[in-house]
Amino acid sequence: MSFKPWKQPLLAAIAMVAGTTAATAQNVQSAQRAIELGRYNEARAMLRPGSSPETAFELGRLYQMRDLPDSAAYYFNKAAGTTPFGQVAAGRALLAKGQVAPAETQFEAAAKATKNKDAKVLTMIAQAYGESDSKDTGKAQTYLTAAQTVIKKDDAALMVARGDIFLHSEQGGGEAMTSFDRAITANPSYTQAYYKKGVLNVRARNFNAARESLSKAIELDPSYAPAYRELADMYYYAGQYDLALSTFQKYVGLAEKSPATDAQYASFLYLTKKYAEALTEVNKVLETDQKNLTMNRLKPYLLYETGDFAGAATAMDAYMKMAPADKIIPEDYSYQGRILARAGRADEGIAIINKAITATTDPAKKGELQNDLATAYMTKKDYKNAIGVYRAKLANGGDLTDQFRLASAYGNNKQYAQSDSVYGIINTAKPTYAPAILARAKVNGVRDADGKQGLAKPYYDKYIELSKAEGADPAKFREGLVASYGYLGVYNYQKGDKATAKSNFEQVLVLDPTNEGAKNNIDVLTAPVRKAPVKKAPAKAPAKKK
Repeated sequence: MSFKPWKQPLLAAIAMVAGTTAATAQNVQSAQRAIELGRYNEARAMLRPGSSPETAFELGRLYQMRDLPDSAAYYFNKAAGTTPFGQVAAGRALLAKGQVAPAETQFEAAAKATKNKDAKVLTMIAQAYGESDSKDTGKAQTYLTAAQTVIKKDDAALMVARGDIFLHSEQGGGEAMTSFDRAITANPSYTQAYYKKGVLNVRARNFNAARESLSKAIELDPSYAPAYRELADMYYYAGQYDLALSTFQKYVGLAEKSPATDAQYASFLYLTKKYAEALTEVNKVLETDQKNLTMNRLKPYLLYETGDFAGAATAMDAYMKMAPADKIIPEDYSYQGRILARAGRADEGIAIINKAITATTDPAKKGELQNDLATAYMTKKDYKNAIGVYRAKLANGGDLTDQFRLASAYGNNKQYAQSDSVYGIINTAKPTYAPAILARAKVNGVRDADGKQGLAKPYYDKYIELSKAEGADPAKFREGLVASYGYLGVYNYQKGDKATAKSNFEQVLVLDPTNEGAKNNIDVLTAPVRKAPVKKAPAKAPAKKK
């Protein structure tokens, strides 16, 4: 499953500070740095003692990063006023609440008051768009251009703000990357630009470039925790789960200790399939934050993955009752259906998954839900309907994994000829895919239970050949080799080749020394042949004298 169950906040460029006392400016700068590193509690502690508009403004940014728009708007409004700085703050309060047009009016007033000549104000406005969820980049472009005209050269902070703005648009990746490169050119030691470039490369699945940029950010600032988090994501997407987890643990060690960090760690443990450990972390977060939506979502997922289906059903029911309708995602229905199927409520689960399939337009998500529907049918041993689901999915495309599942469903439904035929499709497409070779052998083994026809022999022979190929992992082949040599032993015995049969069973014992079947068969093959007793001719009676 590819989704991230937590929201990663935008990392802001450094905000421009209006005229303040030296002490307040220092405090605000320190808080800005803490916000940049995601140390929100630390930043809040620095800002709350002050009562200036500047500290209120930074608190607004902090709460916006934490996806708390009401709190963000509250603090931005505390910083609002009639000065250009105050007008920008008022605009940000409106933008946080999704009121784009009134926000633009405030920004226009701030820019007009400075005659579009104050680079700090123009950059603050551009940054406001970059840190919001607004998809309208047109207005932001105007302020970026005006700021550049005043500065007359690329400024690293402004270029990062420009990149953030373009990241909001669907086709903005190229311009965003150009912006971050320009920021690096303007200041080769600007850590945030490397981080941003790395984030974009992770998003584009350009892993080599992502690792290079993120490693550079860490080289410049080893305490730059968000770079470790993003690097962990990169390893996760690349399928390097051990590296992903160890890197994320470095992030946790550097990041602020908080329920939010614990929640991210629990989420990452889930993604890397460390289900028991993740469940422990989820329960820890819920002890102090009972209404945490992400943790309440993950709890039933993890109970399901650890085999507690009854507990998972209870937790899922609780989650579905608390989650707002617009926060429920396809994975929720997917897990809910599977949980109910395994908790003895298969029909309910099937109904939920069917409903989710109907409501889902994303082909990839629909495909995942179809897999879950087929799994639910398989759980209740309704193999006929499972076959129907896989065939319908394959009719609209599908892949070899779907073919494998269909073949397995045919086998469970005792339609062995059809199962063999589908495995044949996979064997043709991927001749060295050992699991399909082994599955086909087993299906044919069922069709030829006494081994007399040798239907499974060519596939077990092929499996043995693949196990000996260069680079093959013996541990992955062991169980299949036991089945292979066991079948071949029976086959060769039926053919009268007892020496080869004995060798086959001996191979089974090399792999599985406790295999009683192989031992018994060797005993039968090596038992001495008992000769039938020779009957003596009866003694002749003596001849009678005449």
